[in-house]
Order: sequence, then C-alpha cells, then structure tokens
Amino acid sequence: MVSQDRISRLAQQIGERLQGASQAPEEVQKGIQQVVRGAFDRLELVSREDFDILMDVLQRTRGRVEALEKQVAALEEALETSRPAADREAPAPAIEAPEPPAAPEEGAGAGETGR
Repeated sequence: MVSQDRISRLAQQIGERLQGASQAPEEVQKGIQQVVRGAFDRLELVSREDFDILMDVLQRTRGRVEALEKQVAALEEALETSRPAADREAPAPAIEAPEPPAAPEEGAGAGETGR
C-alpha cells in the first residue's frame, strides 16, 4: 500500500506545478508528467506486461511442480508395492559405503619404479 506521506508529497508537487498555470499548458503538462513519473519510479512499480509474463512463468512452474509431485507419489507407491511384505514391515537397511582399497605396502613393487 502506498504511504500517505508519498501521496501528500505528490499532491504538493502537482499543486506547485499548477500554481504556474499562467505558463503554456504544454509546460504544465510536462512538469506534472515529470512529477508523476518520478513518484512512480520511487514506488518500484512493474509494467502490466512484465507482471503478465511473471504470472505466466509462475503458472507454468506451478504446473511442473504439481506434475513432479504426482510422479514422485507414483514412484513411491510403485516402490512400496514392489517390496516383499516382510521388507515393508522392517525399515530399509542402511547402505554402507564400500571399503577403500588398501594402500600398497612400501616394499611391494619397489623394483618397478624407474621403468
């Protein structure tokens, strides 16, 4: 919501421009346009075109998220039905990382250096 302070300042600036109404109407119009344009710039507004583009992107993204949620649910259900009954009752075992290969002993392969 626009603060009352900003609206008051905008009205004051427009009033100041209109006090010089004895000037040519084009100059008054240009002055008011400058004041209003400056006020809109400070309000950080977006154009309707940019808003519509962002809404379109948001709707497409929302559709993709919903499709992915359905896909994940179907995969989870397929995983549950493919497990044997005994596995469904017990929690899945933790997967352990394989042992790293043993480091070669210092004496092994000593004759192979220098080839």
